[in-house]
Amino acid sequence: MPNPKRKLSKMSARHRRSHFKSAIPGLSTCPKCSHPKLMHRACANCGYYAGRYVIEKSETV
Repeated sequence: MPNPKRKLSKMSARHRRSHFKSAIPGLSTCPKCSHPKLMHRACANCGYYAGRYVIEKSETV
């Protein structure tokens, strides 16, 4: 198996990795409260997911 003849500089490695960027997560709106939420997650505002109540919200602040 071939090996590199010289050490790859840090700059060259960083240039190669410049396209690996983190993407913005996809948001959707909650059908109950129209609050933006992450896709396939329960709504943090009202606690509903897929038309049913899944998270109990505490009334204390």
